[in-house]
Amino acid sequence: MASRLNPYIQFDGDARAAMEFYQGVFGGEVSSNTFKEFGTGHGPDDDDKLMHAQLETPSGFTLMAADTPQGMPYNPGENIAISLSGDGSELRDYYQKLSDGGKVTVPLEKQMWGDEFGMLTDKFGINWMVNIAG
Repeated sequence: MASRLNPYIQFDGDARAAMEFYQGVFGGEVSSNTFKEFGTGHGPDDDDKLMHAQLETPSGFTLMAADTPQGMPYNPGENIAISLSGDGSELRDYYQKLSDGGKVTVPLEKQMWGDEFGMLTDKFGINWMVNIAG
């Protein structure tokens, strides 16, 4: 699998509607999972919210999104990250280099979906997500 770079947008409860809208604009297929499916919500109001959604378009665009779980801050303007996904040591190296001088918010480690995942804010204030296929 080649490494990929794409936007990841955080929403305040309307990720499903947003992804359906973007699907109408760009075409393609949306796949999604709720917090309830993974048992990771912060309360019953999160059950039907999207933990992760991904739109793959015929033009080769990939757009990812999620809802903000209750109790977590939603800050418009800070609700987008750049996602790196793929496999191998190349992504681990990117994660380490991007974290230099920045702030790790989720350590790069194995997650419940079987992949390694980590999040950080680099020294310029840009949010990054790294997902390494398991």
